[in-house]
Amino acid sequence: MDYEEMKRELSHRLKKSRYEHSLGVADTAAFLARRFGEDETLARLAGLLHDCARAFPNESLRAEADARGIAYGEVERTMPLLLHAPLGACVARELYGVEDETVLRAIARHTVGGTAMTVLDKIIYFADMMEPTRDYPGVEELRDLARNASLDEMTLAGLTRSIAFVLEKGHLIHPDTVIARNELLLARGGFGMGA
Repeated sequence: MDYEEMKRELSHRLKKSRYEHSLGVADTAAFLARRFGEDETLARLAGLLHDCARAFPNESLRAEADARGIAYGEVERTMPLLLHAPLGACVARELYGVEDETVLRAIARHTVGGTAMTVLDKIIYFADMMEPTRDYPGVEELRDLARNASLDEMTLAGLTRSIAFVLEKGHLIHPDTVIARNELLLARGGFGMGA
């Protein structure tokens, strides 16, 4: 399946707003790939398909993950929507024929991050947060970072914002998000400096 065929298939499976979001993430990921020297084609592909598992109803995500042998913990058990990311990697392979492991990994990590995030992982994570259809307080600050900050500074700001949002809502924080943020702080040789 080529990229245009994937777009057509995705447009039939996702609701219109989710499909438009996916196109926005694809374009934003391509922009960030150019900026940070990543493969633009792979970034666009991962961005397009990052939410492909959102075609499943939320109440069926655990069953779909179980059917594919996706391991998950108590956080996902409590908030099954988080499973759409690793499930999306499986669907990208099964339905769309994606074999590139870097693309599949970026799809799987786009919601909560993880340890040793690659350039593509960071691009898809951040593009998902600030693509053009996103509209929430502070999104313009993230867009400014996309134009001016380093990839690690952007990702750190995104992870920090995500944790603050989850705390504000009173939800569980996924340990992979904490790990990803801590790794970035340790790599830059400082912490507690506000990100």
